[in-house]
Order: sequence, then C-alpha cells, then structure tokens
Amino acid sequence: MLDAKLVRTQPREIAERLATRGFELDVARLEALENQRKSVQTRTEQLQAERNARSKSIGQAKQRGEDIAPLLADVDRMGNELEEGKRELESIQVELDNLLLNIPNLPHESVPVGADEESNVEVRRWGAPRSFDFDVKDHVALGEQHGWLDFETAAKLSGARFALLRGPIARLHRALAQFMINLHVTDHGYEEAYTPYLVQAPALQGTGQLPKFEEDLFKITRENEADFYLIPTAEVSLTNIVAGEIVEAKQLPIKFVAHTPCFRSEAGASGRDTRGMIRQHQFDKVEMVQIVEPSKSFEALEGMTANAERVLQLLELPYRVLALCTGDMGFSATKTYDLEVWVPSQDKYREISSCSNCGDFQARRMQARYRNPETGKPELVHTLNGSGLAVGRTLVAVLENYQQADGSIRVPEVLKPYMGGIDVIG
Repeated sequence: MLDAKLVRTQPREIAERLATRGFELDVARLEALENQRKSVQTRTEQLQAERNARSKSIGQAKQRGEDIAPLLADVDRMGNELEEGKRELESIQVELDNLLLNIPNLPHESVPVGADEESNVEVRRWGAPRSFDFDVKDHVALGEQHGWLDFETAAKLSGARFALLRGPIARLHRALAQFMINLHVTDHGYEEAYTPYLVQAPALQGTGQLPKFEEDLFKITRENEADFYLIPTAEVSLTNIVAGEIVEAKQLPIKFVAHTPCFRSEAGASGRDTRGMIRQHQFDKVEMVQIVEPSKSFEALEGMTANAERVLQLLELPYRVLALCTGDMGFSATKTYDLEVWVPSQDKYREISSCSNCGDFQARRMQARYRNPETGKPELVHTLNGSGLAVGRTLVAVLENYQQADGSIRVPEVLKPYMGGIDVIG
C-alpha cells in the first residue's frame, strides 16, 4: 500500500500519477475523511485534557469539603463523549485504511505511459520463429491425437478450464518444472521452497490480492475458523515469509523459488482462450521472489527478468520482452517486464512470464522490514516477483514449436536428461 502520509499530504499529485494507470483517486472523499479525522482527533485530545484536569480538581474539592457530585457527573459525561469520539475515530480510520488498501502502486518514472497493452514497449527479441513446411497443429490437436491431453475427461471431473495430462505429455510437463527449479537453484542462486497451497486472508492482503481482487480467488469457508484461499500464485506464500519480520541487512537479498499449482477463477476472462491450456482454473508455475534492499530493487528486476529469459533460451524458444505501460501493469507493481513466447498456431507471441518490482508497496502492507546498517533503524524492504516460468504455457510452446509433420514432438535437448534420454514423443 502507499505511504499514508504521502497520500494525505500530496493527494492531488498522487491522483495525477494514478490516473496514468486508469485509476481515479477520490481526492474529495480522501480530503473529507482526513479533515474529519483531524477534527475528531483534536476534539478527543482536548476532551481528554479537560477530563484529566477535572479529575484532578475532584481531589482538591474533596479536600476542601466541597460537593463533588457535579464534578463527578462532568467527568462521567466526558468519559462517555471520549468513548464516542474514539469509536468515531476508529470508524474513520477503517474507511481510510480501506481506501488505501484499494489504491494501486505508483508507476515508476521509467514506465511508459499508456492506457492498455497497445502502449507496451518492446525492449528486445530473442530467437527467430521456425518456418514449417507442413500445416501447423495447435497444442490441443497435438495432445489429443494420442489421448495424452484430455479436456473432455477433465470437464467430466471438474468442469471447463481444466486439463488432464497423461503419458509422455504429463512427463514432459513434470520435466519442465524440474528443469526450471534446478536452473534457478543451481545457476541463479535461489533457495527452493515448498509452500502451503492454502493461505488465510492476511497473506493475500499483504501481496495485494485482497481486498480488491477477491472475485478472482477460490475461497474455502470454514465454520468458526478463518477462511482459506487457494493460492493464485506462490508469490503470496513466498513473499509473506518475511511478513511482520525485521531481517538483518546481511541476509539480503533473499531469493526464493517454488513450484506450485496456482488456482484462479478467471472471473474477468469469459470467452477468452477457451480452447486449450492458455487460461486455466488450475495450472502449475515456477515462481521467483526476491526480498532486497530498496537501493537494489531495479537492478534486481533486471536480473530476475534475465533469469526467466534464460529458461526460454535454453529451451530454444523464440520470445520477446515488453516493458508494460502504466495502464497494463498489475495492482502491486511499480514496474513490470512481460516475456512473451512465440506460439506458432496463433502466429503471435503470448505471455509466459511477468516480472515485477513492487517497491515497498507489499512490504508496507506486510510490515516486512530490514535493519538499515547505517542508522540501525528498521526500514521497509522492497519485494519482487516473477514467473520462471508458467509451466503449462511453456508446455504449449514446446509442443507447438517442436512439432513434426507426423504430429510427433521432438524433445528439447536440455530436457532429455529429465525424459530418460527420449528424443521424440508421439
């Protein structure tokens, strides 16, 4: 969340920056609440001082033998007014906090300004799309021809937007995840973690999914116990490892990686990518998270993006990197790079990774801090997250880019050790 003091003191400047994201900050409501809060707080403080003075005078009047009943009545009345003022103050603060929790992060000055994905800026490309001398099949046709990719049975089990993987394709999916994890741990210095798939609301509030995006989550309501939510990404559980903590500067950067299933309701995706594995309710992802000193976060973003790119390079999959514009960034991000892999059947690049620097936005919500070695005081860390990569979408890219005329799939060289040395499936 944004610094409350910054929002209070510079509401109109903040509103202008947020407008580039397509977010309208209700400055009038914010200022009205802030003025109301100040008024009630001033009145409450004055009343408390007056009550203290009146309480002191009760003892003095008693020593003089005066009737203290009127003074006691006054003190009681002031006590009741104080309680009412505190309740009013709490109510105002709750509304202010809710307002702040629904405000997205401020875009960094280096982020291109634009309303939507049309204004994203291509930074670089790697590899050239393959030329095929036969009619290209999409991943659905390639997977279904041997019964290894089964959407009909998945629908019988769970409904739409699920997939059942079998045989060599299930193994290839697992191989991709293991390859990604090993690469990030061995070559990129991340610590592997196995995290819970169910989290409670505070964890999702910490990373920014709640309260604004509850409709995108799968929720498990429990009687007389806190609700559970299925994680939409391991970013939630990995980032919240440092929630409420003060870490020493020498521990930074902290770099985590995890392979988990992810669960999303796709509430706003009606009619989009209904065929195949591009947009599912359940999918696997290898997620990278970094916790860093504030001065190092943009350098870390470049490094994390390079880590994700390395996966695609070793798989020899053509891709491009985009700097997302202000209107296309995620809620918690101050700057984001998207990686898009080439999908032959669609004759275009499709998102396969998103790497974001969230600055201190998540850290403030989580109260995640480090001890500044120069001052000895706790300060907010910066957090970053990125897909390294979305496993299902990588499987789609491998199936389509490595297909052969007979519908078989060549196994990428780097995956052969994970596939028992198999060269071709199908």
